[in-house]
Amino acid sequence: MKKRTVLFFLIFLFFAGGAQDTFQNPLLPHGADPWVIQKDSFYYYMHTTGRDLNIWKTKNITDLKNAEHKKVWVPPDSTSLYSKQIWAPELHFIKNKWYIYFAADDGKNENHRIYVLENESADPMQGEWLMKGKISDSSDKWAIDASVFKHKKKWYMIWSGWEGDQNGQQDIYIAKLKNPWTIKGKRVRISSPQFDWEKHGALNTPVDPPFVYVNESPQMLKNQHRLFIIYSASGCWTDEYSLGMLSLQGKRKLLDSSRWEKSPEPVFKKSIVNEVYAPGHNSFFKSSDKTEDWIIYHANSKPGQGCGRNRSPRTQKFSWNNNGSPMFGEPVKAGEILPVPSKNN
Repeated sequence: MKKRTVLFFLIFLFFAGGAQDTFQNPLLPHGADPWVIQKDSFYYYMHTTGRDLNIWKTKNITDLKNAEHKKVWVPPDSTSLYSKQIWAPELHFIKNKWYIYFAADDGKNENHRIYVLENESADPMQGEWLMKGKISDSSDKWAIDASVFKHKKKWYMIWSGWEGDQNGQQDIYIAKLKNPWTIKGKRVRISSPQFDWEKHGALNTPVDPPFVYVNESPQMLKNQHRLFIIYSASGCWTDEYSLGMLSLQGKRKLLDSSRWEKSPEPVFKKSIVNEVYAPGHNSFFKSSDKTEDWIIYHANSKPGQGCGRNRSPRTQKFSWNNNGSPMFGEPVKAGEILPVPSKNN
């Protein structure tokens, strides 16, 4: 009887251990605009809730459902300029402090702007998050989906915004940062919806022209000396929402729009055969041993599900082409058994 118990226990350990080495998408039942940052031995994850800011902390990014989770910030009251439609939060560690960048408004979409919170604690799950204020260049136009990155010892912010004061087109902008909550100089537009695949889902609006075309959620991706910006194109309310790519020509002059070359085709798009629709709004991370590159993104499992809570976070490993550009492949089918990111021995 004891031998049988031991045998059953060993079988359980075998299968339990195997489960820790694999995972399935989606990582959570819902969660749009997923963001991941690594620091020390932990992954920190955020996504849009629309009403507050939450952080997940884990050593296994593919096991978010069991990760430590904490609501770290709630808007002070319903009358503030940043109390509603809180979108696309990103957590960054800059000069020994934590910062969260997010888009929000007062209930009117035309008032969407980017805001910055600061936390001096070594652990973003602890300490106090203080509002540093709105971050914008002097134009102070509509803005969402901010991300920041460091290149050649200088910090930059990229985001999606309007050229004017009315909705009609979302473009990608870049600007240099004076500090984590202040833009230095003017914004530079580096991408506008150009190709047909970037213009799916045009909405009728009271503007001229009467359409909405979308470039949004830009993310910096570096590979050795090459810089890329991966962005989302077309309306998130369509199945054709997909990822496009800008490539920097040369090593400098990030603020020169002529240096950014756009790929003529999407680099990541829906897969009907794998039942993955509207994949987009991504970020990137490496395996804990730094040997693998991974993309995390949201997508729908059925056509026509749009921009709502059906969007769920998914992740998969990607590789590189001979010219140094990323090769994301095809979105993986939900439920497919995948190996977890490579770990340190």
